[in-house]
Amino acid sequence: MSIPSEIQDIIDRLNGELRQIEQEATRGMNLIRPLLELFPNNDILVSFFASLNNSLFLVEIYKRRLNSIVELLLPENVAAEIVQNAGEELGDLLGRALESKIGLEKIIDRLERLQ
Repeated sequence: MSIPSEIQDIIDRLNGELRQIEQEATRGMNLIRPLLELFPNNDILVSFFASLNNSLFLVEIYKRRLNSIVELLLPENVAAEIVQNAGEELGDLLGRALESKIGLEKIIDRLERLQ
């Protein structure tokens, strides 16, 4: 069985969002490192650094989970219940990725204003 187009669309969107999160978190790390060198005990900067690291960690976890879900959907004759559960989990992952992206954008915005 091939992956249903609706689920493939979610997979593609999730992959795109994860790429963007990874790029933005990396950009944020590049912005924050010089600031942390100047102000190593600044609680806000330390918190931002932790959030950026968490974003990168989230990307790795979600990529692994996404690959696991795709592997479940690739065999022939996958049960409809498995497809349904996979779609729901992918939707949940996408929602959480979007929430993370919004938080990340706020951090990046604040860091850019400090430059």
